[in-house]
Amino acid sequence: MPSGTWEDTAPRFRPPPGVTLFLPVVIAFLVQVPATAAVAAWSHLAPRWAIASIALATASALVLLAARALPGPTVAAVTLLTALSLFVPPEGGPPFISLPFAVIGAIVRGARLWAVISVGVGWVAVVGLSGFWAQAWSPFRVAVATLGLALCFAIGEGIRSRIDRASRRRALLAERRRTIELDERTRIARELHDVLAHSLSQISVQSGVGLHLFDRDPEQARAALTNIRSLSATGLDEVRGVLAFLRGDEAGEPRTAPLTPQPQLADLRTLVAQRNGLGLTVALDDRLDGALPPGETQTAAYRIVQEALTNVVRHSGATNAVVALSRKGDRLVVEIADDGTGAGGAPEGAGRRGMRERATMLEGTVEISDQAPNGTRVTARLPWQASP
Repeated sequence: MPSGTWEDTAPRFRPPPGVTLFLPVVIAFLVQVPATAAVAAWSHLAPRWAIASIALATASALVLLAARALPGPTVAAVTLLTALSLFVPPEGGPPFISLPFAVIGAIVRGARLWAVISVGVGWVAVVGLSGFWAQAWSPFRVAVATLGLALCFAIGEGIRSRIDRASRRRALLAERRRTIELDERTRIARELHDVLAHSLSQISVQSGVGLHLFDRDPEQARAALTNIRSLSATGLDEVRGVLAFLRGDEAGEPRTAPLTPQPQLADLRTLVAQRNGLGLTVALDDRLDGALPPGETQTAAYRIVQEALTNVVRHSGATNAVVALSRKGDRLVVEIADDGTGAGGAPEGAGRRGMRERATMLEGTVEISDQAPNGTRVTARLPWQASP
């Protein structure tokens, strides 16, 4: 799948953790310490002031090493060292760029409150004490410092907001993918249930008849065994098709086409013929006059009929069943009625749920009524044309 689609949940490129930790430390150290030493030498500072200013510059850079583990205390410590440097000669020394790194890092790592309180207290202290300690700061200098700090906060908030949006997007895409995978597993389980329930129920009935008639009526027993062979071959082909689809999907390969085509309404005659016999008569009443809906609607209708007839054989004890196909407006109406006893109030099983799910996927409906002794009636209404 091409990159950039909504299914792409891979995180965007991020620099290695070592880079994000050590690069600010290296930059701050190389900018602050040599410049502070140069200004101290050029200004002919007393050794104690020169050592103090260089020590503050070095410390504020090295403190950034704790930014990942302790972002809050780190921004507080750097703010304190920066504030102290403003009261240590020389006047107008190089700015401590470790402070912007600390502020941005604290906001990005979730220590916003630490950054606001530390920088706020430091700003008030420096501006308030500057008039007592040395010459008061000019309004221009105060404005520039304030603007610079505000810009640091804005950059930090922007990066944090972008990281949060990316995290939410990845979580959303992962949830979408999980939903799609769950739907796909449900669809495959439904397909396997339909195929296996139909084939195995018929095989069970036919094998029972074959065993019962093996000695008395060999020809009927032979016919039952022939039906078992046909049903097992058809069922195996359909199961292989579903499993081939699943294997291709799990391996990350293009999905494999089924080994057998999806059943259509034309296959209902064969299905009905397989159900006839053994005390059950199934009739097909086709009122479509050759008109057919799209393939996916036909497949859903076939599977609904297949499951309904499987339930007739397994549960209802019916002797007669009718499958009726008709079109009413923009709907394909499929009715399966029998004269059995129905489900007898038993909880709805996977088969009936599967019929409803197939109809719902196409924006259709399935109604099931058990009216013993009048039998069971399944009515499916499916859209004649698929939704755009």
